[in-house]
Amino acid sequence: MSKIEIQDWGLIDYQIAWDRQKELVKDIQANRNKNVLVICEHPTVITIGKTGSQSNILYTKEILKSNGVQVIENNRGGDVTLHNPGQIIAYPIFNLSDFKEDLHWFLREIEECIIELITEYGIKSSRVKGLTGVWVDKKRKICAMGLNCSRWVTSHGLALNVNNNLKEFDYIIPCGIRDKQVSSMSAEIGTELAMSEVKRTLINRFKEHF
Repeated sequence: MSKIEIQDWGLIDYQIAWDRQKELVKDIQANRNKNVLVICEHPTVITIGKTGSQSNILYTKEILKSNGVQVIENNRGGDVTLHNPGQIIAYPIFNLSDFKEDLHWFLREIEECIIELITEYGIKSSRVKGLTGVWVDKKRKICAMGLNCSRWVTSHGLALNVNNNLKEFDYIIPCGIRDKQVSSMSAEIGTELAMSEVKRTLINRFKEHF
């Protein structure tokens, strides 16, 4: 078990957060002296990963811009996803050499952290074979994941839907998967949750696993 530094960036513009991630990655690659778990939220933004397609965005950039929605291409794994307030973002900027130099293992451990977290709130979830992320009833995605790994230092991470507006996912085909839906913890439970409490639980799960 390695000591993890926690940084809570609050509600932060996506591009600013990505630039900060890049600086953390450079620092950890150079010094190999820490592992940082960033917790934050983003104003509504659509991001396109390395295997993403513009065709999975269902509205024009003009319409999205008029609704205050940014579209940003990045270097994480995966396709198209959406971030918005009420969704907890976790960016583990970790030196995997401190743990295990195995990205597949790392993804599965993160999924397990989320499965354990939402079980505490009475929500049963699982993995879906061949797909990354955490699902309810194997058909409603509650947590999306996408990472980048350079010289065994990770960036990007997970997006856990807690209290966020799920209607905004109508802008996209989430992760390019047409036959599945999106859900949130509050949608599954039927009531809003305290974000601070869910964040604290997520951090505890990470500390137990890493």
